[in-house]
Amino acid sequence: MTSALEDPSLERHFKGHRDTITSVDFNPNMKQLASGSMDSCLMVWNFKPQMRAYRFVGHKDAVMSVCFSPSGHLVASASRDKTVRLWIPSVKGESTVFKAHTATVRSVDFSSDGQYLLTASDDKTIKLWTVHRQKFLFSLNQHMNWVRGAKFSPDGRLIVSGSDDKTVKLWDKNTKECVHTFFEHGGFVNHVEFHPSGTCIASAGTDSTVKVWDIRMNKLLQHYTAHSAAVNSLSFHTSGNYLLTASDDSTLKIFDLLEGRLFYTLHGHQGPATAVAFSRSGDYFSSGGSDEQVLVWKTNFDQMDFEDVLQTHKQRAQSEAPTVHDIPPRTKRPQSAGKSTARSDVKSMEDEQPLVTDVGPAMFSSSEHGPMINGRITFDDFGLTSSDRAVRDLKSGERRSKDQPVSTTQRLEPRSIPPELADTLEHIVGQLDILTQTVSLLEQRLTMTENKLRECLDNQQKITLQVRSTD
Repeated sequence: MTSALEDPSLERHFKGHRDTITSVDFNPNMKQLASGSMDSCLMVWNFKPQMRAYRFVGHKDAVMSVCFSPSGHLVASASRDKTVRLWIPSVKGESTVFKAHTATVRSVDFSSDGQYLLTASDDKTIKLWTVHRQKFLFSLNQHMNWVRGAKFSPDGRLIVSGSDDKTVKLWDKNTKECVHTFFEHGGFVNHVEFHPSGTCIASAGTDSTVKVWDIRMNKLLQHYTAHSAAVNSLSFHTSGNYLLTASDDSTLKIFDLLEGRLFYTLHGHQGPATAVAFSRSGDYFSSGGSDEQVLVWKTNFDQMDFEDVLQTHKQRAQSEAPTVHDIPPRTKRPQSAGKSTARSDVKSMEDEQPLVTDVGPAMFSSSEHGPMINGRITFDDFGLTSSDRAVRDLKSGERRSKDQPVSTTQRLEPRSIPPELADTLEHIVGQLDILTQTVSLLEQRLTMTENKLRECLDNQQKITLQVRSTD
């Protein structure tokens, strides 16, 4: 006999940020939750009772996005200071930093194999990097305005991006081409996400709408207008049957994708709800808001066994064929749980404000492991996965002389560089970034010109042949 299903319930209530929450993400091991904020800090909350939270200090401006690696050994943060940082989420606080863009970095995402990092920026570009050594691979440049977010598909072959140019673009990672552009949004696109099956994408916009597209037919499947203000964030449930959203109207909403309707409306934040994410298992979800609160909710509403669903998604991701099956069915839900606008009232709770340990940006170097370039250790470890090498790189800083202990809250520089020289070098790097972008644009224009010239020559040849045939 199936047990009675319950509404989502608020389980934890974390306080510690000093400004609006911008992003939340669960560690796959379900022992930690990361959050980013406009207060320039990344915080890692530990679920184990009485464990301290970690406040990672290092970014010089707002943290716009946070993301755990698939292994959970790393957490990436993107910032308005134009950099991306990779942290080991422990009290030691090892991190490496690299300048990713020439403007605010809006989002960061790991590929499912943990080898690649995807960043999106106000400089209108999307960039792909290796996790190990943070090597730049290529840039995607067709958006005409700020790119608010970019995500990998579950199989890593596609990329979806959303922009202030009011478009959602689908890219092929291997060919680096934009394979389709969706124009249906009437406002800026705040967030994009792939369905767990890889067949659909969802987007949230300032036009207060949520849209779901089938990317096999490039067709709009569902269009939701339940929110009364801009939708800031969204997340698919692991089963693929539900979609969670956060809005400036201060509510969280859960949509039933199979029935195409609103399932729950949740009231938990005082002011705009700015970030949401389901846990990897789907048993929990988290939300953040302008009220500086991070909430953790228990899902409760679906009793199905997710292992079968996850196995199905894994098989699809490994398939060579780009087309996959429809959204899988779930176990039948009792009629009593089918209220489309059910309100889940937040239960009265004592404020949970765990002790917080401030952790400074430790940039470690070790002569026994070779030189450090741009704050990144560069040595080879054969036989390790990319993310494991990155963790190993960061942890190498622990091996130093016992005669020279260093506090983890102290910033360690690879070399002593005069401030004037550092400013000059930073300016040079900025100018090189601009030159790189300019060359990229010139290459695009040259390609367009060559294509036009080819068309003109083809047309001229056709005309010549027609004239000769008439003679």
